[in-house]
Amino acid sequence: MRLVIPAILLLVAAIHLLPVIGVAGPGRLATLYGIRIDDPSLEILMRHRAVLFGLIGVLLGAGAFVESLRGPALAAGLISTGSFVVLAMLVGGANEPVTRVVRIDVAAFVLLLAATGLHAWARRAT
Repeated sequence: MRLVIPAILLLVAAIHLLPVIGVAGPGRLATLYGIRIDDPSLEILMRHRAVLFGLIGVLLGAGAFVESLRGPALAAGLISTGSFVVLAMLVGGANEPVTRVVRIDVAAFVLLLAATGLHAWARRAT
């Protein structure tokens, strides 16, 4: 179990760090999400989203190695993945690249739930 939680955090950190490439501009965002970014305001929002994913990814990665960061990292990861899945379900009609991201986030959410349970169990055991 000592390795399971860090492994999950590192995997979900990698998932969150992949979209950081969107900071590079509309071309990268189009590749990631299958959408054209023609509006400068939308470009700003999407590139900022990429930065925020980077922050969450760094926190998740740090939580893999720093036990005191695990709780906040797990919470941030659950909120990030869970909110995206819920929004995708509420809005509906996502294209295939975004649907792929939803599927990945569902898997990440389930892994984070498992890690959260293990983390809570380990804290009670000590």
